Amino acid sequence: MPHSVIEKPTERSVAVYDVETLRRDFPILNREVHGKPLVYLDNAATSQTPQQVIDVFSDYYSRYNANIHRGLHTLADEATAAFEATRHRVKAFLNAEDARQIIFTRGTTEAINLVAQSWGRSQLNAGDEVLISMLEHHSNIVPWQLLAAERGFTIKVIPVDAHGALDMQAYRELLSERTKLVAVNHVSNALGTINPVKEMSALAHQHGALILVDGAQATPHQLVDVQSIDADFYAFSGHKVYGPTGVGVLYGKQALLEAMPPWQGGGEMIKTVSFDAGTTFADIPHKFEAGTPAIAEVIALGRALEWMEGVGVEAIGAWEAVLLNHATQAVSGIEGLRILGTAPHKAGVLSFVVEGAHSQDIGLLIDQLGVAIRTGHHCAQPLLHHFGVEATCRASFAAYNTLDEVDTFVAALNRVIGMVR
Repeated sequence: MPHSVIEKPTERSVAVYDVETLRRDFPILNREVHGKPLVYLDNAATSQTPQQVIDVFSDYYSRYNANIHRGLHTLADEATAAFEATRHRVKAFLNAEDARQIIFTRGTTEAINLVAQSWGRSQLNAGDEVLISMLEHHSNIVPWQLLAAERGFTIKVIPVDAHGALDMQAYRELLSERTKLVAVNHVSNALGTINPVKEMSALAHQHGALILVDGAQATPHQLVDVQSIDADFYAFSGHKVYGPTGVGVLYGKQALLEAMPPWQGGGEMIKTVSFDAGTTFADIPHKFEAGTPAIAEVIALGRALEWMEGVGVEAIGAWEAVLLNHATQAVSGIEGLRILGTAPHKAGVLSFVVEGAHSQDIGLLIDQLGVAIRTGHHCAQPLLHHFGVEATCRASFAAYNTLDEVDTFVAALNRVIGMVR
């Protein structure tokens, strides 16, 4: 089977994509590494940040640094307005029904843990089953394992085929009246596989189960519509969508969020606190946002999403498909190189191993040539073990990467392979 990627964009859609102008927004792309121009291909771990987002921090801390919501002074009002404006922008970005369904977290990992510790702890019991896939990041495996050890429910794993695509027939067969939750990523960080989450959601709901979608690797590359997917929960991270680290989002259906108990206690998430009468809790979303949040980071996330929408999320995805096709074709001719992940539908991730060469050696040496890729297990050890490897090299693409950078990467890879063999 030939290596395959997401649908090839039209010539017109590529022709209007001005990557060189776009790159001017990213000051870090002007630096050198080891005397070579930086070629940054580690975007699945963390994307770079445009100047417009960087400026948010200076603006916030120099003009209206204040705690949000309960303050009555001007700075608090301005900070609150900017913070809540991001909530409304995220609502539109995901096509959620209501801004109250948007919970700010530290990232996808915390969002999944919130669901596990709030919904899962109150709903899952011995005899229940949670389905996860072989493709999952550890952040969508370990929280369920920890809870299963305590609550006694069973975790079942949806297998993948030789190309890294989910085995949908196996998924159908795993679903039963015991299934309470399906927790699956939208896009695999290790392979780039795009999962059919809308179909998976419909099948889960037919069996009375909920679905949680880890969208950390989907939101940078494609439009996400949580209503169309009919996701019960959807999570993503700011640092994958050209925003800051330390901030993310959990979307949840309103009825579920309202019924779920708080996870963390403290300020902001209460209505009243009394030693005699106990505590009553705030309405959503504040019930799940205890303490002072990452205010500047949330505001910066809103600016990052605005930047993405200005470029066009679909245009970004189409350009990344061009980069992935070009890179896949270029490395396919390298002797001894094996691509992991050749599913029919992929995002901009190229994961590979080279016979006779350790992935870590390749990563260290290619960095000396100015090229940043990621090596290791990518927090997906069960998946890599399934394919018989301990680590891979992973090049991942973003809006600002160019075809010339792909060629530089391939040339550097060929040179490094010649050194380590």
